[in-house]
Amino acid sequence: MAKAFRSLVIAGLALLPVAAAAQVVGKVGVDWTGNDIVVEAIADPQVKGVTCHVTYFDRGVIDRLKNGNWFEDPSNNAISCSQTGPVEVGDIDLGTKGEEVFRQGMSLVWKKMVVNRIYDKANDTLIYLVHTRELTDGSAKMAISTVPLYGQTVTWTKGKP
Repeated sequence: MAKAFRSLVIAGLALLPVAAAAQVVGKVGVDWTGNDIVVEAIADPQVKGVTCHVTYFDRGVIDRLKNGNWFEDPSNNAISCSQTGPVEVGDIDLGTKGEEVFRQGMSLVWKKMVVNRIYDKANDTLIYLVHTRELTDGSAKMAISTVPLYGQTVTWTKGKP
C-alpha cells in the first residue's frame, strides 16, 4: 500500500507545472539597517528567449527588530521583461487568467510574490504581472511588463493560436 501511494505521489508531482527558478543578479543596500533591494532574473520556463527581472525589498535584521513583523517583507515589487534570445513559445495557457510562471515566499508562511504570464492574442503580446498573494488579504501593489511578439520571428511548438 505504501509503495502504491508513493508511486501515486511521484506521478502527481510530475504533472505539476514547472516553475521558473530565479537567479540573484543584483543586491543594492538602501540604508544602514541592512535593508536591500534584490534583483532577480527569471527565465520563463515555457517561453524560451524571454527573461524577466524582478525586484523586491528584503528587510534587514535591525529593521525587523525595530519595526516588528519579523517574518514578512513588504509587498513592493517591480518587473521588466524582454526578449533575450530566439523566442520559442511552448505549451502556455491562453486563457485570460494566464498562468503562474514564478512564485517565491515573502513571509514565513502566508505571503507569496507571484509572476503570472498572460497572452494578449489581439495584440500578439506576452504580459507579465508581478503581485503579492496573501492567504487573507491580497495586495493592490502590482507591476506589469510586456514582450511584444508582433513582427518577431517566433516559434510556437503547438502552432500559433
